[in-house]
Amino acid sequence: MSAIEERLATVLRDDLSGTAKRVTVGLNWTYVEGPLGAGLVHTPARGAEGCRSLPEPGSYRGRGLADLAGLIQSENIFERVLGYAAVNAHHNRYDLEGAAFNGLDMIKPAGERTVVVGRFPGLDEKLPGAAVIELEPGPGDYPPEAAADLVPAAEYLAITAATLSNGSLAPLLALAPATAFTVLIGPSAPLCPALFALGIDALSGFVPNDLDGTAQRVAEGGAVRALKPLGRYVTLTACDGSN
Repeated sequence: MSAIEERLATVLRDDLSGTAKRVTVGLNWTYVEGPLGAGLVHTPARGAEGCRSLPEPGSYRGRGLADLAGLIQSENIFERVLGYAAVNAHHNRYDLEGAAFNGLDMIKPAGERTVVVGRFPGLDEKLPGAAVIELEPGPGDYPPEAAADLVPAAEYLAITAATLSNGSLAPLLALAPATAFTVLIGPSAPLCPALFALGIDALSGFVPNDLDGTAQRVAEGGAVRALKPLGRYVTLTACDGSN
C-alpha cells in the first residue's frame, strides 16, 4: 500500500463510532445506515474483476461502523464497497451543512487541461472539450493509462468517487499538480474534510434524508434518478473551511 493510500484509509476511518442499523446491497447501490447518517456507494457490476459474493451475509447489520470500515482493505470488492458505505454513514451526517449544488458546476472548461475521471451525465454540454478518462472508454474518451499524461497537466480535475472503491483515487491524487482545482464527486463521496489535506479542494456528495425510502429503492435496483428526491447534494470546499 502506498503512503497516500495509507493516509486515505486512516483519515476516512478515524473516529468512527456507532453501529450499522441497516445494510442493503442493491443492484446499483450499496447502503449502510448508521445512527447519525447513511452512506451510499455504487455496487460493482457482476463479473467485474474480483467480484464475488459477500462471504458473511447476515452478519453485517449490527456491527460497528468502525468494524465495517475495516473492510475497505478487503480483497473482496463487495466487502470493500460495504466498507466505504459504512465510512459514508459516519461522515455524510443528516445535519451536515454545506453548499447545495453539484460539485461538477465548480469545474471550468479549459480544453484538455480540464480532466474528468468518469463520464458524468451531460458532460459534453457542461464541459465541452474536456479530457474524459473512462474505465471503458467510449468515442472520444481516454483509457485509464492516459491519466499519467493528462492529470499532471490539469488545471481542473473532477474525479468520480467510484475511484475510492476501485482503488484508483490514490494514484490519481499522486499525479495531480498542487495547482489543479480538484473535486471528488458523486453519491459515493465521503464528506470528510480531512481529505482536503490530501490535495482535494472540494467534496460533493449526497446525504439521504428519507431513510426507509432510500433503502427500499436501493433494494429494488434504483439508480441515481430514483434516489435524488430522497436526499440532498452537499458540497464542502477547503477554501471556506466547510465542515
